[in-house]
Amino acid sequence: MKIAITGCNGHVGKPVVKLALRLGHNVVGIDLAASPAVEEASNFTYLQVDLTNYEASLNAFRGCEGIVHLAAHRSPGDYAVETHNANVVISWNVLRGATELGINRVAQASSVNIITLVYSKKCNFKYFPIDEMHETKPDEPYGLSKLICEMQADALVRRYPTMRIASLRLHWSIPDPSQASVKDPNGRIKQDLWGYVQEDSAADAFLRAVVDENDKWSGHEAFFIVSPKHAYWKNEGEFGPVDARELREKHWPDVPIKPGFDVSGSKGFFDCSKAEKLLGWVHKD
Repeated sequence: MKIAITGCNGHVGKPVVKLALRLGHNVVGIDLAASPAVEEASNFTYLQVDLTNYEASLNAFRGCEGIVHLAAHRSPGDYAVETHNANVVISWNVLRGATELGINRVAQASSVNIITLVYSKKCNFKYFPIDEMHETKPDEPYGLSKLICEMQADALVRRYPTMRIASLRLHWSIPDPSQASVKDPNGRIKQDLWGYVQEDSAADAFLRAVVDENDKWSGHEAFFIVSPKHAYWKNEGEFGPVDARELREKHWPDVPIKPGFDVSGSKGFFDCSKAEKLLGWVHKD
């Protein structure tokens, strides 16, 4: 399959490119930088493209059969306009361009920050573990831009019903899960719910969403892509994670647990069973 990968030089993009090449796909890597961050191969073409330009985006995607869209500002920045405006324009150009060119398979990077997480002024969790039915009410420009890219996908599949778009709500993507282990559960990591995703496992989710053909889903679907384990470990000299029950009781005592679920031991605070059911994706460290 010929796959365009935007943001191919990014910390998520590079593993996606490497996995796609290893699986034998033809890859068109797209980024703003002058040169690629991965070794070039016979089945890899690199294009320097400003995706805020619609015509340039169209030209980059011509001849492709699928798109993995990762290009974006990764944080709210100054919480003003740059992140929101750039991300919203880029996602629209990618998605609308795909419809114009008849590219019916797209996976785009959404974010766990579509709910109120680390960049928000205050978290507002309704239950644990968090799934795709949880309300999405971000109060900052990065999370808002990701909510809007999902709304764009909803609109386009209504108009172009042959489209299949996956919005993958990624957590912190890292190469080595040991990097996620933290000894201070307060502050930022508390608002992140001590979550992460191993980067090769994240790459696997993107390619499954674009390449795999199955009748389990259609239209636009959002998926949380997070490790089933939380990343808060005991102090040095001790072994193993802090019990998730203890973390909840200390930091989020008023957040209820969904009926039929258990948040304890090393179990994390996100429910990714939808990705397993529809994509066949299972997280691997």
